[in-house]
Amino acid sequence: MARPLDGVRVLDLSRLLPGPFATLILSDLGADVVKVEDTGAGDYLRAFPPFVPGTHLGGRFAAINRDKRSIAIDLKQPSAVAAFGRLAAQADVVVESFRPGVIDKLGIGFEVLAAQHPGIIVCSISGYGQTGPYRDRAGHDLNYIGLGGVLAMTGPAGGGPQMPGVQIADLAGGGLWAAVGICAALAARTKTGRGQYLDVSMTEGSLAFLIAELGNMVIGGPPPRRGQELLNGALACYGVYETRDGRYLSVGALEPKFWLAFNQTIGRSGDLSELVGGPDVQARVRAQVAAILRTKTRAEWEEIFARADAMCEPVLETDELLGHPLHQARRMFFEIAGLPQMRTPLGAPEARRLPPTQGQHTDEVLREAGFSEADIAALRATGAIR
Repeated sequence: MARPLDGVRVLDLSRLLPGPFATLILSDLGADVVKVEDTGAGDYLRAFPPFVPGTHLGGRFAAINRDKRSIAIDLKQPSAVAAFGRLAAQADVVVESFRPGVIDKLGIGFEVLAAQHPGIIVCSISGYGQTGPYRDRAGHDLNYIGLGGVLAMTGPAGGGPQMPGVQIADLAGGGLWAAVGICAALAARTKTGRGQYLDVSMTEGSLAFLIAELGNMVIGGPPPRRGQELLNGALACYGVYETRDGRYLSVGALEPKFWLAFNQTIGRSGDLSELVGGPDVQARVRAQVAAILRTKTRAEWEEIFARADAMCEPVLETDELLGHPLHQARRMFFEIAGLPQMRTPLGAPEARRLPPTQGQHTDEVLREAGFSEADIAALRATGAIR
């Protein structure tokens, strides 16, 4: 079956998580993604252990770089910059995650590329954006969600912020917003014939996830706080509870009918007033529910709640995901040449290639762009490609 982005060529200059995750989404939607790596270390996520057995590919790298090709090119050399320009002239999208201003210094910024290819879309992913007082600051995911307000919302009331278990700014604040922006720019190009430049700030991308809570504050409500809001710990009907065997259940019985069904299922005589009760009521109800749920194992509760429509599901540990019947039925996991992979939500498991080694497809991609064998040999002789 044809996929939405079949025929779209993406040149991915990015490393680590945000950009490669964005281009994984595009790849799963059909785009031909070419990783443009330097001739030195390349994407150093490749070297992060543990490694895929029998290879030098780190597991994280393998997970987000399947079905991509790799070229190794030294963009500090004029001949390599010229070669990249020829590649970009035949591409649709360029993704990069250097410090702001680096691609302009290299001579491959949007203005330069658009002059020879008006339809090109360039997406820059950075921590704090291409403009503003923080543009040149270094940072990591934790810094971005800190400045974006997300970190302050995690953790119990009265306690300090707690680190989330996944990279929210990298994957969602950067990668997802980049993929959305690129798809929108591709759609706009069908009307205008022109590409555009996208400035994706991971801090802003993270801050956007607070839009509903900040909506209350800006109309005069109190500032949202960790552990004190409807969906982050204030209510007994919405939380995580431990079972007898040290496992956990997620309870999301917010609506009246589900709260009544939940209580009936666990044998407790709950009432609807508990849903709107104050902190003392919530503490009392939470203690009662916790005591009941600790009387059975998670598996026992799973069997019981499978027969009830009561908004209670197990908290799966990561080693339980691959074998869970929901994910198996939805074909979330598949294999490429024996290497387990996980699809993205919009992508079908139709990947064709294992994650690439550095520069594995340099000659192949250059030939497709019209470079002769003599051209390729000359670039290699000067160290411009590898």
